[in-house]
Amino acid sequence: MSRRKVANPLALAVLACLAERPMHPYEMATTMRERHKDEAIKLNYGSLYAVIEALCRNQFITAQETVREGRRPERTVYRLTPAGEHELTDWLSELISEPVKEYTQFEAGLALMPVLSPEEAVRLLQIRMKTLAIAVSKEESVAAHLRETKLPRLFTIDREYAAATRRAELDWITTLIADIREGRLDGLAEWRRFHAHRDGK
Repeated sequence: MSRRKVANPLALAVLACLAERPMHPYEMATTMRERHKDEAIKLNYGSLYAVIEALCRNQFITAQETVREGRRPERTVYRLTPAGEHELTDWLSELISEPVKEYTQFEAGLALMPVLSPEEAVRLLQIRMKTLAIAVSKEESVAAHLRETKLPRLFTIDREYAAATRRAELDWITTLIADIREGRLDGLAEWRRFHAHRDGK
């Protein structure tokens, strides 16, 4: 994976917005929120303005004009440059085609889970399971809302992917809890012995 001059995923979202048409920062943020892209890419105004400055500095975008609507403050409208178009296409191609190892916090927790007792692990996994069930329900509500807006599936596949991965994780955790509780997890006896010894039982 190549080293990007501006690596924040929010920069990619800005480039994608400007591929549609020139926009000012508030319009970019509104567009991302309306399309629920802030569910996939962390969005806050401080970061947005910092990213826009970095994109300008690297000549991926440029100020096109400054506009004023009524009594509102002046807003700078930005447009994509040819270098920005190339960066957008190259970056997206890389993200979609090249799987990369992502070191998630949950995976780290699973790797070190034997430090906890089986009972504590099950209790914590159940908490995660309930939280995931709520997240899946939320994703399904967002998907239903997006269907009602008649937005083509092409523009909602990120939410579809998020819902599918959360459902898959929920199913996997449900099975893992059952395997621990019902004694099917390979290594469970050693896990229990380790904690019995550690607790002096």
